[in-house]
Amino acid sequence: MKGMSMKLMPALPESIFDIVYLVFAVSTGLTLLKSLHLRRDIRLMGAAALALGCGDAFHLIPRVLAYWANGDFTAALGIGKLITSVTMTVFYLLLEYVRRGRHRAAAHGGELTAIWILAVVRTALCLFPQNAWTSAQAPLSWGIYRNIPFTVMGVLAVILWHRVSQEEGPLRPIYIAIALSFAFYLPVVLLADRIPAVGMLMLPKTVMYIWMLCMFRKAAKE
Repeated sequence: MKGMSMKLMPALPESIFDIVYLVFAVSTGLTLLKSLHLRRDIRLMGAAALALGCGDAFHLIPRVLAYWANGDFTAALGIGKLITSVTMTVFYLLLEYVRRGRHRAAAHGGELTAIWILAVVRTALCLFPQNAWTSAQAPLSWGIYRNIPFTVMGVLAVILWHRVSQEEGPLRPIYIAIALSFAFYLPVVLLADRIPAVGMLMLPKTVMYIWMLCMFRKAAKE
């Protein structure tokens, strides 16, 4: 009985948090996408939110099931991480199109080209079999390789959104949310295998994405 109580301590709040986040992300995406009368940048926010929620579902649902159901979810979690890695890349690519749509004067071809190249390289690296996604002993080295272009995408997003922050309304602090999300995420990539407690940083990372989704919803009401 004591062992069951100890298991419930992290499992229940994390499971509730994950489910609420997924519902919020997907509902935000659908709400913004179905508003066809809204501007193109708002619909792009909807697509980004839907990519975020649907992609994360492939990882978070097996994670929740692993808490509450018997069985080996290693392969499902690994494939979920692969899908999430790709959809997160799509999220930041769409976020650049949102910025360009809202600030045409600040849109330059070289920036978009760089982000596309980083997105393609990141996706290609995720697809290499050396990642061993379905293994419980996935190599740290490939976790670092695939996150190098992703981190550069994040740095570019922070810089580009900061440039237009003074002209922004609802999305003005989005560059802060992006920077913090990577600040929480990178220690997990580098240290979680050796220090499992570091994995808890994924919770504040997700809170940053919830903050971005709230900005999207506010922008739709402009």
